Amino acid sequence: MRPIPFHPGNEAAYREWRARKLADYPARVEDLIVRIKDPRRLDDVEHAALLARLRKANMAIYASECGSDPDKDIPRLLGRQFGLTRLDANWLADGDSISSLAVAEGAPKGEFIPYTDRPIKWHTDGYYNPPERRIRGLILHCVQSAPEGGENRLLDPEIAYLLLRDRNPDYIRGLMAPDVMTIPARSDDNGVARAAETGPVFSILPGGDLHLRYTARRISIEWKQDPMTRAAVRLLEELLESPLPYVFQARLEPGMGLLCNNVLHDRSGFRDGETRRRLVYRARYYDRGEGTSWREAQAASPEVAL
Repeated sequence: MRPIPFHPGNEAAYREWRARKLADYPARVEDLIVRIKDPRRLDDVEHAALLARLRKANMAIYASECGSDPDKDIPRLLGRQFGLTRLDANWLADGDSISSLAVAEGAPKGEFIPYTDRPIKWHTDGYYNPPERRIRGLILHCVQSAPEGGENRLLDPEIAYLLLRDRNPDYIRGLMAPDVMTIPARSDDNGVARAAETGPVFSILPGGDLHLRYTARRISIEWKQDPMTRAAVRLLEELLESPLPYVFQARLEPGMGLLCNNVLHDRSGFRDGETRRRLVYRARYYDRGEGTSWREAQAASPEVAL
């Protein structure tokens, strides 16, 4: 069995993985887009095309013929076809554990940025969750886009890891420390609504895959205050705001969606119209996409063409 390349000490394994990862990596967002008929019932060709992109870049964008169909089974049944079944019933999600992201007035939803038209900084979903509720998979399905704005930038966490490790492997060691990033507790009128959560930025899942927990927020976050951590976080912030060829920008239109292993993403601000209001379904999963482990991805490349 191949040694796990994400351990900082496994240099030979890392070099082999790195070469395979970058070989024929998508060069533009169009390389990630797969045109499909119905996400609820993929045919073999559609499934294979989405899986190939998940294996290569940890994400795929689908453009379906569903248009503005508000059926919430669209993301749910799509997820099941990739082994995504364990939904995270987060606080503001709907009763079916899928969130309807739209501008909300008043408390409680209107107090949280995903339910506003304001921009959202770079993050991975569930960065404030405890380890037993790690978000490994994510689907964003667009029912309606705003007349203006609402674009997402996307970055594969494995590419972020690669860029940091190439600069200095000690940055990875620092960001793997169990006390490197703390999200303070959130309180409400009843006391502590969510406990403080301290943990690593990069970690290795039991199967050997890489997991990233990150937010670019500047308030309600506490970073470990040592020189290595400060340098690593500063470099990551600079990379995310630089013109990297690995950062893809996409605007989801009705019937389109993002299927991913919880990649880094942001969202630009947007403006709703009087009769056209942005609505995106968000499904968060404790599962990683089936068939997308780094070993399966390496075994599939370079033969699998996007």
